[in-house]
Amino acid sequence: MALPIPEYDDLDAIGLAALIEAGQLSPAEVLEAAIARAEARNPQINAVVNRFDDRARGRAAKLPAGPLRGVPTLLKDLKIGLEGTVTTNSCRLTKEKVFRQSSVLAERYEAAGLQIFGKTNTPEFGIMGITEPELRGPCRNPWSLDHVTGGSSGGAAAVVAARIVPVAHGGDGGGSIRIPASACGLYGLKPTRGRVTQAPFAGDSWMGMVQEHMLTRSVRDSALLLDIADHPTPGEPYTAPTKARPFAAEVGAPVGKLKIAVCREALYADRQDPACTAAVDEAAALLRDLGHEVEEAKPEISKDELIHAYLLTVASGVACFIEESAAYAGVKPRPRDFEAGTWVLGLIAWKSSAADLERARRAMHRAGRVMGAFHQKYDLLLTSTLARPPVRVGELGVKPAEALQARALDMVPIKPALDFALQKMAEGRLAATPNTQLFNQTGQPAVSLPLHWSAEGLPIGVQLGAALGEEALLLRISAQLEEARPWAHRKPALLG
Repeated sequence: MALPIPEYDDLDAIGLAALIEAGQLSPAEVLEAAIARAEARNPQINAVVNRFDDRARGRAAKLPAGPLRGVPTLLKDLKIGLEGTVTTNSCRLTKEKVFRQSSVLAERYEAAGLQIFGKTNTPEFGIMGITEPELRGPCRNPWSLDHVTGGSSGGAAAVVAARIVPVAHGGDGGGSIRIPASACGLYGLKPTRGRVTQAPFAGDSWMGMVQEHMLTRSVRDSALLLDIADHPTPGEPYTAPTKARPFAAEVGAPVGKLKIAVCREALYADRQDPACTAAVDEAAALLRDLGHEVEEAKPEISKDELIHAYLLTVASGVACFIEESAAYAGVKPRPRDFEAGTWVLGLIAWKSSAADLERARRAMHRAGRVMGAFHQKYDLLLTSTLARPPVRVGELGVKPAEALQARALDMVPIKPALDFALQKMAEGRLAATPNTQLFNQTGQPAVSLPLHWSAEGLPIGVQLGAALGEEALLLRISAQLEEARPWAHRKPALLG
């Protein structure tokens, strides 16, 4: 079936906005092209879980004259609010929760001229590196419908990879932008802690580990969108270092000769798939060819301590999500209202002490000091984004036996048993995605770049991390790599 505006699939957000600005396309036409693609492609990937086409159509004729006027996009169905629309967090208790006020970030996107017409699939409360919520069902990868999109911004990644929209909103508390960017062949930047506001509903999430931004196909789109988002509001608990100039000006700017550390092994796991290591080696060779100094080096971090700190911090945030969702629904927190993995994390938090959480915070701050010293010697740290290529749908989900064990923990929630459950989480699901969490814990910016594809045709991203506040450096090197090894021309089989 022919879809409107055939060139739409090949344009990034800036390219699309330029055609609209030139009068070659209207915002209404472009919105209908996006809606048509959602109708045609979403049934196969289950990425768009809520639509408000009429709201977007009502705004199309009166969009502000922003830099992305008329570009369609979608928001993640987690945390962010858009006035008059539902954000469910993929939780049964809040599946009809309408926001009466927009998040500041959503307001900024709309002020830039973006046309928001729906929400994308995410795991319950964003806690998994896969997107297979019980409420919505699994999101499928446009490159292979049998494989996962990653998470938690899996729906966002799928809609950009499937060319439903050129950019889509995501959030990253442990890799949730970079993991799906890797799985879906996209560019995914996690900004510095405090760069993007969570006003007015929160100061931070997960003790400062969460940052929001957009998944994109081009570096220049990511840079411009970060400029749109980058303004602190009064009362922020953290502020990122001030940028020297607009991030958009960094794209194509001279990079200079950088000193880059390359780590060929997983950061928080014991093994890494050879295909992911091959992606690192290939990227290291490319960086050397571009004139950079590259050598093997790894920061001296306490892996086990940081894994425990990460999971306990997430558990504490999830416990609050559970309590807030139950309060909204007017019920007491009950295991039957939440997924088994969600409930276990809540139990872990409720049985942990304030001192436990303070120890976790101190461990993460020690890691920040280690990484600060590391980046005195190295400009960037190169790793694989994931430790495995995208796995099959269902492979990392909670199995029936595990769900029964989780329910049993509710009957006897003793701390040793819960500590054992926490350890099993680290050894199981975290083992597939062990390279991203460090940068959330330290607050550093990091990015996944789509520079490698497996022999089976699945994307495998590589990750670059920089010192606190150094998004500009990441954008400059990303643009250099994008020019040297273009990726936007690659299209998943879903598009034919």
